[in-house]
Amino acid sequence: MSEEKELERELSEMLADGDNRSVEERREEERRLLSPKYEIRIQTQLDPIVEETLKYRSMAKEIDDRYDNYLKKTKHEDKGSE
Repeated sequence: MSEEKELERELSEMLADGDNRSVEERREEERRLLSPKYEIRIQTQLDPIVEETLKYRSMAKEIDDRYDNYLKKTKHEDKGSE
């Protein structure tokens, strides 16, 4: 019985004490785990999707032409599709 009471006392101490880290350490970890509210985007001269699509189309014909609308939206003409 005394062993059970000892284990129960240790468990209650562990639960009562909680986390041994300081408040500052916990806040730092919370800040690190939060996702950013803002996203930074940089406008570039070349669109990597367009460049890659044009490169692949120069090597092979695309079966379903699924990137045609995207190329039209970006105002890039595919020189090799005709």
